[in-house]
Amino acid sequence: MKSNGLAHIGLAVLRILPSLMMLSHGFPKFKKLISGNLEFGNPIGIGEAPSLFLAVVGEFIAPILIIIGYKTRYAAVPALITMLVAGFIVHGTDPFGTKEKAFLYAAFYIAIILLGPGKYSVDKK
Repeated sequence: MKSNGLAHIGLAVLRILPSLMMLSHGFPKFKKLISGNLEFGNPIGIGEAPSLFLAVVGEFIAPILIIIGYKTRYAAVPALITMLVAGFIVHGTDPFGTKEKAFLYAAFYIAIILLGPGKYSVDKK
């Protein structure tokens, strides 16, 4: 990528803002997991507890790594997979307006995987 300062600021915004918003979905799941309440949906048939654990990884742990820019491209993969499961499976039969948010997050994570974190990240330090 061209060494344009604004482009790197744009990559930081692309990385940080959606991931901060994702934390509002992941933090309640994280609290549920650490409290021992493992009741959760089972959208891909692996059980409630593993599904909750994977959702916490995709919606809480991975976004934290993406925000700080550590192993950013790798961290975006579980976040992307979680959003694809949400869009195609969990909300698969819902109207598009319901699943739209999951697809928007997925688009952000695809861009992060393709573009990387930019120079304002732990990865580039």
